Amino acid sequence: MPSKKMLNALNSHMKEEFYSGYFYLAMSAHFEAENLPGFAQWFKVQAQEELEHAMKFFAFINEVGGKAVLQAIPAPPAKYKSLTSIFKTGLAHEKKVTAGIHKLMAQAKAEKDYPTEIFLQWFVTEQVEEEANFSQALYVVEVGGDGRGVIVLDKQYFGKRDG
Repeated sequence: MPSKKMLNALNSHMKEEFYSGYFYLAMSAHFEAENLPGFAQWFKVQAQEELEHAMKFFAFINEVGGKAVLQAIPAPPAKYKSLTSIFKTGLAHEKKVTAGIHKLMAQAKAEKDYPTEIFLQWFVTEQVEEEANFSQALYVVEVGGDGRGVIVLDKQYFGKRDG
């Protein structure tokens, strides 16, 4: 079984994954209110993925003999300055999550907690994909997200993608 310190860290990160789902769902709600269903769907898919990540932590913690402890999740922002700012915020958030995964990995290595290290490897790889996904989306928004371009992006780029 992982150390108490490791279990606490895993539970803390599980909370961050649940927050990520909530965070992206708030962004989806923003786009629903703006009548941009493609962007709204893109962020719903992001939210669902984050909730799946949280559940992986939940299952792992319990599987290794620990106890998954649910913690209070703060409310995410509800208002955003611009389309670009939302994607910049999302990318910054993914980088923060990546840093958290790396910190957990370093702790698992230091404690020679091989099961946790193996578990976390999937997340290391996943975060490369998550950051690339947001970087690409941000680029598309920055290039084509002014004026009427938003409607085109909503329908043609974000409306046809699964996240």
